[in-house]
Amino acid sequence: MSIHEEKKEIWLVQTKRADFDGLSKKLGVSPVSVRIMRNRGLETEAAMRRYLYGTPAELYDPSLLRDLERAVTILTEKLEAGKKIRIIGDYDIDGVCSTCLLLKGLKRAARALPGAVPDRIDYEIPDRIRDGYGINETIILAAAADGIDTLITCDNGIAAASEIGTAKKHGLTVIVTDHHEVPIGETGERLPPADAIVNPKREGDGYPFREICGAVVVYKLLKRLYEAAGVPLREWEELLEFAAIATVGDVMRLQDENRLLVKYGLKQLAATKNVGLRKLIEKNGLDPNALTAYHIGFVIGPCLNAGGRLMTAKLALRLLLTENEDEADRLAEELKSLNDMRKDMTKKGEDEAARQVTERYVQDKVLVVFLPDCHESLAGIIAGRLREHFHKPALVLTRGETSVKGSGRSIEQYHMFQALCKTADLLQKFGGHPMAAGLSMEERNIGEFRRRLNAEAELNAEDFIPKIWIDVPMPLEYISEGLVREFKRLEPFGQGNEKPQFAQKNLWIRNVRVLGKNRNLAKLTLVTGSGLSMEGLLFTDGDAFLEEQAGRDGIDIVYYPDINEYNGTRTLQVVIKHYRLHERRLSHGK
Repeated sequence: MSIHEEKKEIWLVQTKRADFDGLSKKLGVSPVSVRIMRNRGLETEAAMRRYLYGTPAELYDPSLLRDLERAVTILTEKLEAGKKIRIIGDYDIDGVCSTCLLLKGLKRAARALPGAVPDRIDYEIPDRIRDGYGINETIILAAAADGIDTLITCDNGIAAASEIGTAKKHGLTVIVTDHHEVPIGETGERLPPADAIVNPKREGDGYPFREICGAVVVYKLLKRLYEAAGVPLREWEELLEFAAIATVGDVMRLQDENRLLVKYGLKQLAATKNVGLRKLIEKNGLDPNALTAYHIGFVIGPCLNAGGRLMTAKLALRLLLTENEDEADRLAEELKSLNDMRKDMTKKGEDEAARQVTERYVQDKVLVVFLPDCHESLAGIIAGRLREHFHKPALVLTRGETSVKGSGRSIEQYHMFQALCKTADLLQKFGGHPMAAGLSMEERNIGEFRRRLNAEAELNAEDFIPKIWIDVPMPLEYISEGLVREFKRLEPFGQGNEKPQFAQKNLWIRNVRVLGKNRNLAKLTLVTGSGLSMEGLLFTDGDAFLEEQAGRDGIDIVYYPDINEYNGTRTLQVVIKHYRLHERRLSHGK
């Protein structure tokens, strides 16, 4: 889509109600911050106070998780008996962090318990392409052959009823820790026949917040295990950074407990004792004292994920586990290089996918693109980019060893999993939820799959127009350094706690300069009706913006306020997220 095309967006202002002034006085923040918190779903003074001032002491009691105490009892008994325990993780960032936590935690507990042997604890992570997701029969048979007594899964296992049944037939004890949806059968939940199942999404589970990731489930388990083994609580607290990284990396909603975990995990990460994380931060040129959820989600996380995508997730796990500076340096460099390679491969796939859509499928309601030479691990990323670019549900298919594999990303108005259910006769295997899905199929069925999805999609033109939600229509005159500092207290921003968006209409563009090595920054001098002047930064194709803006110096903007520091001087500025150009209003004539 060219920047010259008229932007089709609907700008909407949040209209949730509350006693903004009264809550402002009680909480010690501006009414604007209260309005933002209300827009994020917080309704009471207590909830807002926890959001602003909550501490790790307010994290929920692990014992509220069903079966957690049973799992701790089994693990304690097995450790004291010197039994062999194997952790079964997953190849994404949540699985890697979960495995790291369990391995560190179980070995630490073993060192504190009589009879325990730390060297009898090991792990296995499935290969993304060879094994696919989660525990499988090959892994189970290998464990039985190795004399393993107990298997403990993390970030997987809840849907592996058949596989865990095999493990039980071989006499293995099995503990499942997971956070994915529990499969439902004709008579209700279809649970695997494990000895303990710790998952906040189980029916009747008493845990107050269901939306935690796999690593947080493990983090909770380790608290009680450490208590049972007599390990000092501060050692458990030092593991928080891994739970925080996994929460952001697995795109969990930064609400309730998750936000507290990430807020304090980021602070801990600034002074991390983990040599691997330190090296990864250093290799990416990040300031450890200025880390945000963005840096985890878009810099650190993708590096940790790159191993599992292109080689093996064990690279990232080794980085997190090593205590050797040289090894950490080498592994961090390797993961960064893999991620750079992954970015290049993604860009190539994304360009080809966009070309196909533009030339062949631009009228389709559901985009189905076949990239036979694309690495299958990148399909989900490219599908997400297509969805963002065209604001339509998108599925990207790649050629695997024996079949076509694919990943999809959806929009709010389209339930992707239900749509796949209607085409189940064309698919070999599929799974997912409303916003994302995975599948495999025979290559000859691609055309019919595309046709059926589009024929049955109940979507109209309005569904493809992005909605831009504005927290507060706020004049630039209202912005101050104090307000910008106050907004820092609303961080970390991310999924479910999105960065606030403000708006002002009828600004005048006094001048525009294009900056950056790639000319990808337009710096606008904006003037309000009262004559206030302020710089606005727009990250875009600067030359294309100049061409679009020619002859039009009126603009409406959706923005976020910021402070520019240069040569010791601090000035207010705005980062422009969305804009509409128009002819200048007479009120701006100066």
